[in-house]
Amino acid sequence: MLDFSLSGKVALVTGASYGIGFALASAYAEQGATIVFNDINQELVDRGLAAYKDAGITAHGYVCDVTDEEQVNAFVKQVTEEVGHINILVNNAGIIKRIPMCEMTAAEFRQVIDIDLNGPFIMSKAVIPDMIAQGGGKIINICSMMSELGRETVSAYAAAKGGLKMLTKNIASEYGEYNIQCNGIGPGYIATPQTAPLREVQPDGSRHPFDQFIIAKTPAARWGEAGDLAGPAVFLASSASDFVNGHILYVDGGILAYIGKQPQ
Repeated sequence: MLDFSLSGKVALVTGASYGIGFALASAYAEQGATIVFNDINQELVDRGLAAYKDAGITAHGYVCDVTDEEQVNAFVKQVTEEVGHINILVNNAGIIKRIPMCEMTAAEFRQVIDIDLNGPFIMSKAVIPDMIAQGGGKIINICSMMSELGRETVSAYAAAKGGLKMLTKNIASEYGEYNIQCNGIGPGYIATPQTAPLREVQPDGSRHPFDQFIIAKTPAARWGEAGDLAGPAVFLASSASDFVNGHILYVDGGILAYIGKQPQ
């Protein structure tokens, strides 16, 4: 019998004050998990706590920079002592800088790599020993279609997400024997506050050019909603996926399967 329940589990979702992380954590709470999240400053943590409260969810919020190994180790120790052993880790915290490659500084490139790739490495490294001691666990990395594709202005993001795909496979390879499953979710273009400017109706009533581009490239002919990621995220966090390891599940409305419309 399939079991998607997360009752009795502690789920840590990084950067989950809002957006995709908040949607995933909310889905876990629906299935009975205790929710823990972090963000980079107290203001964002407070914003997240208020949002969870409004949604009727009891969540535990902490300030932690996922790129700082010392902070992360202290954070994981504190969560384990105050909330419980971490059974599910979702490496969601990330940034993107849309800058043409030859205009991007090395410092800007490193910042994206640090948060989007080094952060998941540091977080995973911090929770794996206790997962081994507890007899298993689930790690879910939020990858991207840019784990597979390139596009102008996102060289650092694509490099980080491509690396995150391979980190996912390597964690699965190295720790699968300890009943740790590490998989990834690759969202397509999701309608969030961050992408709202790209979906604004233009003064002449037409769609934003990028909005038109995404609709044309997506067989589903729409942007995804954060809720579209909930089912895959619950599946990968539950015992229903105990023999799924090192897999990247793309939730993109079919973009990666589609060559595009033939010109008329």
